[in-house]
Amino acid sequence: MLTRTRAAEEAPPQLQTGLGSVCLHDVGKTFAAPRRGAEPVAALRGLSLRARAGEIVAVVGPSGCGKTTLLELVCGLSAPDTGTVDAAPAALMAQRDLLLPWRSAVDNAALALRVAGVPRGPAREQAAALLHDFGLAGFERARPAELSGGMRQRVAFARTLLSGRTILCLDEPFAALDALTRQEMQDWLAGALLAQPRTVVLVTHDVEEAIVLADRVLVLSPRPGRVVATLEIDVPRPRRRSDPALVALRERALLELRA
Repeated sequence: MLTRTRAAEEAPPQLQTGLGSVCLHDVGKTFAAPRRGAEPVAALRGLSLRARAGEIVAVVGPSGCGKTTLLELVCGLSAPDTGTVDAAPAALMAQRDLLLPWRSAVDNAALALRVAGVPRGPAREQAAALLHDFGLAGFERARPAELSGGMRQRVAFARTLLSGRTILCLDEPFAALDALTRQEMQDWLAGALLAQPRTVVLVTHDVEEAIVLADRVLVLSPRPGRVVATLEIDVPRPRRRSDPALVALRERALLELRA
């Protein structure tokens, strides 16, 4: 029997007052066969995951192991076939920035507020203030085509934050960027989450990204995905990629993935 409930009394101790938590218990999700004569596709089976309030949990695993399906379950975009999903309302930031090309940066960032019914003026004021905090002062009126990839991702992240949700699901947010820009954006995101704390479930193929950003890293098995290893990242922030402790954790995660 499947259930989806609001975070309840059994939720783990909060790390940040007022932020939501996430708990998936023994979750399974199977999709219909992609073509006649084929077998149904089991994306997840027996998966359990917990993100405490204010915690950043990264999920890594091979392609096709159900990572995006997991985020859709947390966000309520899909329901599990088995098990339970217990989470406060969550916002999803997809792999692509999905900015509207005819809107300015400030209007793209303000879109979540406008959808929620906030008048245009106040919505733009809130969005402009956040863009300023994100280093985009002077680019409020720029169209997406006039912005770099990293700048577009900052606008997309501002839009996600302005949704007002205390849980963020980030699906490969920097996968489309070049290696140098990706590292810069990882460092920027770490700082942004210190300034604007949220409970985060981050899906990524980049093990180093997971180690640098997360409090815990969960390694998934090949499809159907389930958690096969959990790595606690006790290295204080800000983190240096060359830190021997981080390098050792990265190698351990890679060994788990190969296994």
